[in-house]
Parts: sequence; structure tokens; C-alpha cells
Amino acid sequence: MKKGIFLIGCLLVLACGKKDLSKPDSTPLAPLAPDAVVLSFPIQNEECTAGIVVSETQSTIPFSWNKAKHAEMYEIHVKNLENGISISQNTVQTSLNLTLSRNTPYSWYVISKTSKSAATTNSATRKFYNSGPGRTSYAPFPAELVSPTMGQRLDAVEKITLDWIGSDVDEDIVNYDVYFGTTQTPVLLKEKLTESMLKEVIVKPNTTYHWKIITRDTKANSSESEMFLFSVN
Repeated sequence: MKKGIFLIGCLLVLACGKKDLSKPDSTPLAPLAPDAVVLSFPIQNEECTAGIVVSETQSTIPFSWNKAKHAEMYEIHVKNLENGISISQNTVQTSLNLTLSRNTPYSWYVISKTSKSAATTNSATRKFYNSGPGRTSYAPFPAELVSPTMGQRLDAVEKITLDWIGSDVDEDIVNYDVYFGTTQTPVLLKEKLTESMLKEVIVKPNTTYHWKIITRDTKANSSESEMFLFSVN
């Protein structure tokens, strides 16, 4: 008799512990983050001549990108690479006209957004040169500093590699000057470097460093990158 009661108890425990697969899971699914857009125009590292001229100093550029899955709106960011000033604007469309300075290099990207989630997704970043009158050659784009990144903290090391990306509408970059040091006005470390990296740079522990790149082309045009800082633990 005791054995029979024990078996019945075990069956009840198993029955109570078994999930009822006939009932749907009541846990709501998290909203999906929107996909990144693919930028269409202006084209990467190109001179932009498709704008509508507004004045001698300004023209209106037709930015465009593809529709992103799960996105309801977009935020476009455009940065003047000469003075570092950025503008941004929201739109529900996949294109937007913006009036910009002529004879000026820019970068741009688009953020995909949705009202269903706080998550957003950035597109890739492109650079272009907004063309203007009287210009037969173009200064290089300011170098894109890759490594060390802005504000990066490195474990105790004795030597590092400075790495960057140079680009130019005319594709005639000839060399780079590397400025590096512990002050906000770093000194010239290496000049007329033809590669876009500098290896075996000596650093010390518990020190913060600043660095930037000057890019030069065959026609003596030049551009200055942003100033990055990093520290060594």
C-alpha cells in the first residue's frame, strides 16, 4: 500500500513540473533594433558636383540612402572636416537636401531609429568633397586616426604602433607628418612618412599622450587630422 502511494506521489510531481506546451509563452519579445542603412550619395572619397549652386560659397547636396529594415526614421549627421562643425537632422524619408559650404571636405553617416525601441544603428561613415569654383586640385581629407583610439587606456607597454587612414579625391597623397607628445601641442615625431602607420613608438607608463597627422599631397596641399589622446597604465 505504501509503495502504491509513493508511485502516485511521484506521478503527481512529474505532472505538475511538466510545462504545458499547448499554452503559448507569455514573455513578450524584445523589439528588434533597426538595421543599418547603406549610403547611396554622395559617393565615398569623391568630388561632389551634383549639388544645386545657391551662391559662390554654398550649394545644396542631395543626400540619399536605402530603407533600413525595422527603421521608422533616420538621423543624418554631416561634419565639416575643415572646422569640425557638425550638423544633424531627422527625417522619415531616405533622402534629404542640405546646404553646405563649397570647396570643403565633409564626412557623413545616418542613424536608423524606431519608436518601438531605444536601440539605434549607425551606418558606415563616408567622406566627400563639395566642389566649388576655381579649384583645380583638392587638399587631402584629414587623416582618420585608427589606433590608439580616442581616450584608450593601454596596459603597461613600452612601444606602440600609431595607425591611421589617409584619403584624397585626387589620389595623390605623397606623405604624412606625425605629431606626438605628452602636451596638447605635440611635437613633430616623424616627417614625410610615406606609410600610414608608425611602428616602435616608445611610451612610458602612467603617462597620457596626444597625437595627430598632417597629410600632404603632390601639389603641396595639406590637411590636419583631429587630435587624439590615450594613456598608458
